[in-house]
Amino acid sequence: MKPISFEAHPSDYRHWRLSTDGPVATLALDVREDAGLVPGYQLKLNSYDLSVDIELADAVERLRFEHPEVRTVVITSAKDRVFSAGANIYMLGSSSHSFKVNFCKFTNETRLAIEEASRESGQTYLAALNGIASGGGYELALAADEILLVDDGNAAVALPEAPLLAVLPGTGGLTRLVDKRMVRRDRADVFSTLVEGIKGKRAREWKLVDEIAPRSKFDELVRQRAEARAASSARRADGPGITLAPLEAERSETSIDYRTVRVRIRPEARTAAIEVRGPEGPLPATPEAIRESGASFWPLAVARELDDALLHLRFHHETIGLLLIRTVGDAEAVLAYDRLLHEHASHWLVKEVLLKLRRTFKRLDQTARSVFALIEPGSCFVGSLLELALAADRSYMLDDPSKEIPLGLGPLNDRWFPMANGLTRLETRFWGDPDGLASARTAEAPIGAEEALDLGLVTFAPDELDWDDELRIACEERAGFSPDAMTGMEASLRFAGPETMETKIFGRLSAWQNWIFQRPNAVGEKGALTLYGKQSLPEFDWRRT
Repeated sequence: MKPISFEAHPSDYRHWRLSTDGPVATLALDVREDAGLVPGYQLKLNSYDLSVDIELADAVERLRFEHPEVRTVVITSAKDRVFSAGANIYMLGSSSHSFKVNFCKFTNETRLAIEEASRESGQTYLAALNGIASGGGYELALAADEILLVDDGNAAVALPEAPLLAVLPGTGGLTRLVDKRMVRRDRADVFSTLVEGIKGKRAREWKLVDEIAPRSKFDELVRQRAEARAASSARRADGPGITLAPLEAERSETSIDYRTVRVRIRPEARTAAIEVRGPEGPLPATPEAIRESGASFWPLAVARELDDALLHLRFHHETIGLLLIRTVGDAEAVLAYDRLLHEHASHWLVKEVLLKLRRTFKRLDQTARSVFALIEPGSCFVGSLLELALAADRSYMLDDPSKEIPLGLGPLNDRWFPMANGLTRLETRFWGDPDGLASARTAEAPIGAEEALDLGLVTFAPDELDWDDELRIACEERAGFSPDAMTGMEASLRFAGPETMETKIFGRLSAWQNWIFQRPNAVGEKGALTLYGKQSLPEFDWRRT
């Protein structure tokens, strides 16, 4: 398969139409049936595959950086009487297990980015369902702040995955029904087992949608609601946006060289080394100077490039089990950027940069690969880059008193990069240990290996004599464990503490969907996904666990 590019641009969209009109933008889904990611299926009824969602993710991000004037985004369909049939079933039925899982993960991350745009940036979303919204189509609407449904006797909302396909709504549908829209549990149970879905007044009564209107009045209702949302938006962004220029990268089968991130892949060792380079050159001093730097502004460049690298590794190197993260550069320069971001955090563009970093760090949290951070001479694991070490499953710091290896917190570690559980990585690390947390919070950069070990900021601190052997043994051992066991173990250990809607989506829902995706009832020879669209009924193993 041709390598998947996670970059897109509105001028090249094949499935979405993006337009803006002052404070209101419209994203219209108009899927090209013959333009799927791979041959073998048609994207009928506005159903989607990964290529459709890559464009959606690009549009959501581009609206935030390139269109500060936009306060409300209307998601609708450009097709007649159908909003979306959801994820394409033939694509799911013909995909490998790992692809299906990563596809679901990516779509979930995109819908969470939509909700973050509403919550953090004041760029709220309105779903205008001008036809049937089924499965993933309705799940996309659930990510919006408000759902409007045309009432024409035909349009309905539905989550038919369980009765029709023997799988679950994999993009947070079940969780958002009861946690976000607060649909009564018994009604949600009925709704999630109806293939035909629910229409009109009952959909509104059950809180599945917010408002309905006959087709003759639907466009006017959408316009009024979009304008009202824009007028009440908390978005305080003005001035021109910045252009998200294409990433500059040299790629080969075993390497990617971006401007600030370098990836080296060793398939024989099942490892990949990711090196993040610190900033160079003069520091922009003001938000206006940051805007003039555009997409080359160092923190934004790091976030975009690391994000792209993680997605590439997820989809194209499924046997790579261990990511080794290093940083290289001037620690004081990293902290200078952190202080700049912290000082101007209320500026809309600076805030968007911080939120992009947050989403990228979360992508690392959710990546089903072991992560070790290697802290050596020349490293700059301080401030925002310390988050990479705190996100790692283990960290190794060389204990060499003769060489300074700075490590420590900066002004952004306190609250700017929460994990899915709502806690900072430091709070998660010291869950149930308030004294340890309080001590660790005093660790302003730079501190050395011995102090970092005492404060619990690193896992091990070998000296120079032991460094190579200890690291080699740890890497070989880790890469030799069962990948299934490691995935389950890391997902259970990384998110200590409270549960949130986000952890439910990635934890409970993903775990069950992963399991179901491997069961014969769904994907076996006579499973529901396998037989979808054929003149045969699935055969289920009726035993429950």
